[in-house]
Amino acid sequence: MTVIKTFKELLVWQKSHQLTLIIYKITNDYPKYEIFALTSQTRRASSSIPANIVEGFRRQSLKDSINFYNTADASLEELKYHLLLAKDLNYISIERYNYVLEKAEEVGKLLTGWLQSQRKFLNTK
Repeated sequence: MTVIKTFKELLVWQKSHQLTLIIYKITNDYPKYEIFALTSQTRRASSSIPANIVEGFRRQSLKDSINFYNTADASLEELKYHLLLAKDLNYISIERYNYVLEKAEEVGKLLTGWLQSQRKFLNTK
């Protein structure tokens, strides 16, 4: 069994970090009057995903870690809504929306798998 020494080794963190970078680029094109509204909310939801994975990774108890991973999952869902809203407001194209939603879904699958593995490990202790 391989021991993960740093959060950077987690594929779920890597993909969520990549997603956040994409979100920052996309939101640069939002209207300037949204800078303190939808732009900020979207960026915060996005960056909350890898940030909570990092924080969960460093927690001393697995139960605490799982709480942070759950928060990351909730932030991912919030991000998906912000993206839908941006699409419906015509801030992003349908193509761009579909592209970033696909990336978000990939992160969601990885995060679900990570959460399941951590819960399973917690239940075997």
